[in-house]
Amino acid sequence: MTEHAQRIEEQPRELAPQRISHGVADLPEYVDVVVIGLGVTGAGVALDAVTRGLSVLAVDAHDLAFGTSRWSSKLVHGGLRYLAKGQVGVAHESAVERGVLMEITAPHLTKPMPMLVPLNSAVGGFQGALTRAGFAAGDVLRRGAHTSAETLPRPRRLSAAETKALAPCLRSAGLRGGLLSWDGQLEDDARLVIALARTAAEHGALVRTYARVVEATGTSVTLRDEHGVDGDADEHSTDDHQHTVRAGAVINATGVWAGELVPEVRLRPSRGTHLVLRAETLPGLNVAVTAPVPGTINRFVMVLPQPDGTIYVGLTDEPVEGPVPDVPEATESEIGFLLDVASAAFTRPLRRSDVVGAFAGLRPLLDTDDDEGTADISRKHAVLTSATGVVTVVGGKLTTYRQMAQDAVDAALVAGGLSAGQCRTHSLPLVGAAPRAELAALEAPERLVRRFGTDADLVLRNAVEVTGLAESELLAPASPQVPVTLAELVFGVTHEGAVDVDDLLDRRTRVGLVAADRAAVEPLARRALELAE
Repeated sequence: MTEHAQRIEEQPRELAPQRISHGVADLPEYVDVVVIGLGVTGAGVALDAVTRGLSVLAVDAHDLAFGTSRWSSKLVHGGLRYLAKGQVGVAHESAVERGVLMEITAPHLTKPMPMLVPLNSAVGGFQGALTRAGFAAGDVLRRGAHTSAETLPRPRRLSAAETKALAPCLRSAGLRGGLLSWDGQLEDDARLVIALARTAAEHGALVRTYARVVEATGTSVTLRDEHGVDGDADEHSTDDHQHTVRAGAVINATGVWAGELVPEVRLRPSRGTHLVLRAETLPGLNVAVTAPVPGTINRFVMVLPQPDGTIYVGLTDEPVEGPVPDVPEATESEIGFLLDVASAAFTRPLRRSDVVGAFAGLRPLLDTDDDEGTADISRKHAVLTSATGVVTVVGGKLTTYRQMAQDAVDAALVAGGLSAGQCRTHSLPLVGAAPRAELAALEAPERLVRRFGTDADLVLRNAVEVTGLAESELLAPASPQVPVTLAELVFGVTHEGAVDVDDLLDRRTRVGLVAADRAAVEPLARRALELAE
């Protein structure tokens, strides 16, 4: 009898809700599954495993959503780009998982995003026809995934007047009309990770940030406290700050860092860069605009309005060599490329001075030994088991995190000889999730509903109880340009595991994307930390 089976037989385990915490203190000697990495895939793995009835410890050397998961386009893609490359299976999987996210898992964190391709001089007749056929194929994917037209309307052709009404800032010269399609948009990719981690914790998973795995096999991990007993990261070198946990299975979900933990895993990372503009740079823009890259058929630059008064412009696909940085940086050549391509669609050219922020993420693409560029490597994920039994999940993309997690847990059950229930995550709403009609009827501040769903009232009540302050002060915007509130910052500390200003401004909110905004809100973040002590 395995240790897992014996423990279940002798001591039937009842799950107890947990709070997200940090460090390595008070960890158990044994758990069924250790998950390494708390990006979207790792958090998804933790939720999948714990809801199958397994005991779970999920850890990260940094914070929730520290890596690639917070550097996406904030889109829930339906797979059209993969269909264009002949990756039919990947495209269908993307469409299915988009529907799960938007209609079941996280309706509160997603919304339909209108995507407009202006038919102008940059889009010839052949490319326009090809794009229209692609949109029709994308709608076939939507219907095949059983996603309702109410969630994602059907694509259609627009007149020039209709196109300008949706995007008044478009260049009028040569504008013949537009092609309108729909995809999913996330309120915030980091908030999806946090919701996954909170949901896993509420089902009984131990979720620990700032707990670095320094050694891993298929049956144990050795963890080091990255925050220190007294909060000093420089004091973690002694054995007092390390802890070994035995496990039935160990899953490596560290993304671009997977090869550092399991040397057999070889990756070819690529960098995707986005720019951040103020909304007033392109006034009246109510849709995402897709601009073709000159000289190509299937490459585009997207201009994406965000709910916080900013616009993202992205993205690139550049191969990356050498050591993986903790925080990738956009290059000036990428910034110039994005500005040049996007500018062709608008009356007002975009200038370097319009860029108030930029961010870059590394895609964890599996090295296939082919000579193709990173843009052509399949986005299909892979689940690998090392010689020591560590299960690694790599590749894929944010939209398909749930299927990746399911496949990783399935493999871990085999590798560890564990028994568990069936996967439940395809029908399991995350914390705060509810049907859109129910969310629309909530009597709570609109920003809190967008970011916390049905937990919006909990966020405010928690802040009142913790701080004793009036609701008006707790809900006041941090600055004229930044809608972040003290209430959500306090909740980030009390319920979401934030331990410092960086956690609050760079992950719980995305204020850190714009340096000027970060400087303006930092005092409020420090106040939230003090009030929540």
